[in-house]
Amino acid sequence: MDENGHDVRLWSYNPKQVEELNTQHTNSRYIKDFTFSSSLVAYADLATAIDGVDAILFVVPTKAVRSVAHQVGALLAEKQLQPEIIHASKGIEQKTYKRISQILEEEIPAANRKAVTVLSGPSHAEDVARHDLTLITAASASPEAAKYTQKLFMTNYFRVYTNSDVIGVEIGAALKNIIALGAGALHGLGYGDNAKAALMTRGLAEISRLGTSFGADPMTFIGLSGVGDVIVTATSANSRNWRAGDELGRGEALNDVVSHMGMVIEGVATTKAAYELSKQRGVSMPITEAIYQVLYEGKDIRTAISDLMQREGRAEF
Repeated sequence: MDENGHDVRLWSYNPKQVEELNTQHTNSRYIKDFTFSSSLVAYADLATAIDGVDAILFVVPTKAVRSVAHQVGALLAEKQLQPEIIHASKGIEQKTYKRISQILEEEIPAANRKAVTVLSGPSHAEDVARHDLTLITAASASPEAAKYTQKLFMTNYFRVYTNSDVIGVEIGAALKNIIALGAGALHGLGYGDNAKAALMTRGLAEISRLGTSFGADPMTFIGLSGVGDVIVTATSANSRNWRAGDELGRGEALNDVVSHMGMVIEGVATTKAAYELSKQRGVSMPITEAIYQVLYEGKDIRTAISDLMQREGRAEF
């Protein structure tokens, strides 16, 4: 049982992780010094994990969403189940530029799922685990699905708001990782609060420009999944994207940072997708372009910053 009285199952592709969760009730690789409820049961077999469930929450790296969703879709069709589908993954698929909800809708037959809801906002897993006060958003095209998700997760320390702007929430969730990389790099280079505030503010403007080009509500980007998510991800060492940027700013090579991080750095792949999308759609994203040049073209970080600062003057809005 979780704190709201729900039976919770966890699936992992890693048998060793499953064994640790079931025997020691810990997940030492990802959240150190934390003990999970003994009622949480982990499974290595996906079919057993989803059998008879009311809702499935996807929290897997973006590059794995399609393959896992395809497996889930096939199993749901075989078992003739129709659960709520919720996701908390944050990224954009490479090459297709699809958002996570679009991938889930493609891979899980409509007959075997209810609406897709995205659960997103400023929330480090480590802080949620220790009951830090957390506010996030449940966004869905279906008001009923958003309210279902809200009720499912609300506690006295975890507050959920509903939203109908799936596009804005997913784009904000994905692209804030780019800004976190940049903020970490500024820290690693020794820049102060002025620089970080400038990066976050102008980075959010870029996110908003790209999002609204897809029809997102601009108000979403001053909400929890916009400015809220940018603040928490771009200011904290709990963010793997911030840590990766910090190491890049200190002179580490990207391949070395990726190899020893131990977790997926979503911002690296998202930078490429966002840069390509900005060119495709004619949206000005100079910060994203600068970070892309550093990550993928080997441009010196200090040169990239200098070039950004010396761009021609313009109006803020």
